[in-house]
Amino acid sequence: MFRLMVVDDSNIIRRKIQRCTAGEQFELVGTAANGAEALARYDEWLPDVVTMDLTMPEMDGIQCIEKLIERDPDLRILVVSALSDKATGIDALQKGAQGFLCKPFSEEQLAEALTELTEDVYG
Repeated sequence: MFRLMVVDDSNIIRRKIQRCTAGEQFELVGTAANGAEALARYDEWLPDVVTMDLTMPEMDGIQCIEKLIERDPDLRILVVSALSDKATGIDALQKGAQGFLCKPFSEEQLAEALTELTEDVYG
């Protein structure tokens, strides 16, 4: 089972990801409304997988990805963003994110993206 942290400033998106991931593969260890909160709670939650929005107040997703990867280079990060700007998506991947999912997304799309992110662990 993977420990999951959801980072998004939208309560609706946090709840949707939480609902979509309830099951055998993921255990939700925490949610954060921005990058600063995610970093503050990281050591307490120690997630294996993080879903990360890019556009948030206080600290955006790109900065947070950089800092999380510094702490744990093996952390798996799925960017979940409405931002369709390719350059920002590429920047996130270069900073250490392993996947990108555009909002709005279906439960199936989220499940598929998270499976891709974690399949090599079982594979």
